[in-house]
Amino acid sequence: MIIGEAPGRDEDIQGRPFVGLSGQLLDKILAACGFTRDEHVFMSNIVRCRPPGNRVPTPHEASVCMSWLLKQIEIINPKILILLGATALKYMAGDGYKITRDHGHWLEWQGRSAMPVYHPAALLRDPSLKRDSWEDYKKIFYKYCELVNPKHFSPHIVTKKPGQ
Repeated sequence: MIIGEAPGRDEDIQGRPFVGLSGQLLDKILAACGFTRDEHVFMSNIVRCRPPGNRVPTPHEASVCMSWLLKQIEIINPKILILLGATALKYMAGDGYKITRDHGHWLEWQGRSAMPVYHPAALLRDPSLKRDSWEDYKKIFYKYCELVNPKHFSPHIVTKKPGQ
C-alpha cells in the first residue's frame, strides 16, 4: 500500500490518486519493480481533500482524515506500507523522522513493514535523488518477495539467491 500526502489538481479532476506527473513517474518506478496498480498496489493519501493552494496538510486536516486512512489499512491489510515523502512519514511515523535521513530504512508500523521513500514530486524537482530512490524501491521489491511472493520478478532487478 502506498500512502502519499494529498490529492493534487489532476487527482481532483480525475478522482483517482497519483494521476498527474508524479503519478506517471510512480507508475514507471512500480513497473520497473514488476508492480502494477491493479494487481499489487493500493494507493491512498494522508488527507482525502486537496489543501488550498496545494500546501502541506495541517495537523488538524491530517487528524480529521486519519480514521479513514486507518480503516483503509485495516480493510486492505497490506504487509508493506510505502510512505511517499515527508508528510506521509511525519503523520504515519511521527515527528522524530526526516525523509532525507530515513528514506530507505525499514520501520515497523503496527506490525507492518513501512518504507519511507522520496515523493515522486521531489524526484521531478531534484533528479539527483533518483538513484537513492531506486535503491529504496529495490529494497521494497526484495521485501515483497520475502513477505508476499517469493517468485515475483522484474527484469530490472537482480533476484537475490537464498542466503544473500
